[in-house]
Amino acid sequence: MTLDGLLVVDLTRALAGPFCAMTLGDLGAEVVKIEEPGVGDDSRHWGPPFAGGESAYFLSCNRNKRSLALNLKSEEGREALWRLVERADVLIENFRPGVIARLGFDYEAARERNSRLIYCSISGFGQDGPEAHRVAYDLILQGMSGATYLTGAPNSTPMRNGLPVSDLFAGMFALQAILTALFTRERPGRGQRAETTLLGAPVAALGTYASSYFVTGEPPTRSGNSHPQIAPYDLMRTSDGYVNIAGANDDVWLRLCAALDLEALADDPRFRTNADRVRNRPNLLPLLQARTTQFASVELLARLEEARVPAGPIRDLAEVFNSPQARHLGLERAQPHPTAGEVQTVAAPLAFSDNDLALRRGCDLID
Repeated sequence: MTLDGLLVVDLTRALAGPFCAMTLGDLGAEVVKIEEPGVGDDSRHWGPPFAGGESAYFLSCNRNKRSLALNLKSEEGREALWRLVERADVLIENFRPGVIARLGFDYEAARERNSRLIYCSISGFGQDGPEAHRVAYDLILQGMSGATYLTGAPNSTPMRNGLPVSDLFAGMFALQAILTALFTRERPGRGQRAETTLLGAPVAALGTYASSYFVTGEPPTRSGNSHPQIAPYDLMRTSDGYVNIAGANDDVWLRLCAALDLEALADDPRFRTNADRVRNRPNLLPLLQARTTQFASVELLARLEEARVPAGPIRDLAEVFNSPQARHLGLERAQPHPTAGEVQTVAAPLAFSDNDLALRRGCDLID
């Protein structure tokens, strides 16, 4: 395995930190999750649904770990944690700023015990600054990062993104930071501290929205299922549902018009270039949808595939995991679990020529 032999101390709960630590476990690291005795990670109780007494939420981000209950307010608990930290390669924590220092496990104290330790902090707003003290959850940070404002239909209320993007992006950025620090450690031979935030991570992912704001000085508005800078790049209605169509350049646009027998639109000066189509999207979409609704989704997708027009169905999760390509990629895997038996989980979307990602365990308790 890629990270065989690495020991990770996981002092996190909820999603961002556990997701990061889980991915390190998927890559072969030995992950020890520290939990409060009798309480555990909050997400153990976020449900239903539950399987074998474990919440589906907790199962989603805590595989390939072992769990150790330690009372960090007791001398015995602190000493047990220090023994782990002294031989660990990575420590991940997501306490509110100041809490880990009061417990005695801040970066400076940990570095004195283990100079090679990679110490990663994930917080809502950073370790200092005017809002560092605020309690952070994905819902709150989606709103404060612009993600909620940009999600939803035009002229509708802002909407939370269905995926926990603040948590997941923060977990992914934390993983990047840890792997970079591990690589860097091989040269000077010493560890370092890495940080990311639930505010900074989704802001960094604003991409074209942020770039548009910087160029124009005007905050972008909600565009629903449309791409603000590409047209047509939209959800289109069919006679029995919906499909996504991505007319990402002028050649694709011409092929789309030909596939739908809409050659007149190809010659229409309002739609000649992508910039024209974006400006005239309110006129364009009704004309396209009047044609797409004459086809069933399957028929329309077959026609567009033959014409080499990027398009795809709108799937529910049963359709996702039963789709031929998802099965081929092994995106759903079975993992052993100490109380739930065998449970299904989403596999890490990674593949290596010389390594295999194993689902070794759930979050097994250390006696």
